[in-house]
Amino acid sequence: MLEKPKVIVIVGPTASGKTALGVELAKKINGEIISADSMQIYKEMNIGTAKPTKEEMQNIKHYLIDFIVPNERYSVADYKKHAKQAIKEILKKGKNPIIVGGTGLYIDSLIYEIEYQNIKFDEKYRKELEDKANKGGLENLYEEAKNIDPEAIKKISRNDKKRILRILEIYHATGKNKTEQEIQSRKKEIEFDYKIYALSWDREILYQRINHRVDIMIENGLIQEVKDIYKKYDEFPTAMQGLGYKEVVQYIEGNCTKQEMIDKIKQETRRYAKRQLTWFRKNKETIWLDGNNDIQNNISIILEVLN
Repeated sequence: MLEKPKVIVIVGPTASGKTALGVELAKKINGEIISADSMQIYKEMNIGTAKPTKEEMQNIKHYLIDFIVPNERYSVADYKKHAKQAIKEILKKGKNPIIVGGTGLYIDSLIYEIEYQNIKFDEKYRKELEDKANKGGLENLYEEAKNIDPEAIKKISRNDKKRILRILEIYHATGKNKTEQEIQSRKKEIEFDYKIYALSWDREILYQRINHRVDIMIENGLIQEVKDIYKKYDEFPTAMQGLGYKEVVQYIEGNCTKQEMIDKIKQETRRYAKRQLTWFRKNKETIWLDGNNDIQNNISIILEVLN
């Protein structure tokens, strides 16, 4: 059998240092980076998504960042297709593909070869769900989704409106729940040899890093970023349901104070990081790297395993 091309995957919770590690590794091994972040795909949403700046990219080409407008729908199936195209493009150049990100669904679609159906969007049904959420609260929809797909709901926060609605929409469109579809779709042979590394931190240090990052986002103009998007689109697009954005929307609409907004973003981001770690620990083939290590030390560990 022909040896499959190797693809390096760097995952970890938010604020764990994935971007910096990915860039340094790319410089070392003639690599290019494919983002696996479901929020960094959006144009104009730069501060709240911690999108890498040109300086942080250090002339390393990045794929699947900053290419979708905030009111455009983008599915996991779309991501898988585009990520595979990017992998093949990088390999064709004679370079090494490096996947970097914290969106578990994006990562799993590649490393497990999961075929997510590109389900046709039913606008009428979505409006019904939105109305239910507004009138009866999101909790009722959460319980409905829990009855339909108890396995998928374990990975979702009770206030993650976007993903709760997605579970309901998938079932409405196909008659099968998301978990059933994933099990069925994993039968396809995996195309590449994925080598997966994850960054781990002491929980308290990680939480300090998250809190500090949120403070920096506020200082850098996150509130104004949200206002600009609202002004441009004359509404808050679906992307505004993302972590760090929905809390600012609440503040802009007068539903909380500025400090309450900041505290809420920090709290929800810490919770999200905890869920990310749980998600990535499921894969027993993942090699864990100590975030406290010098970046070059972690690169040495990656290279040892690769060789």
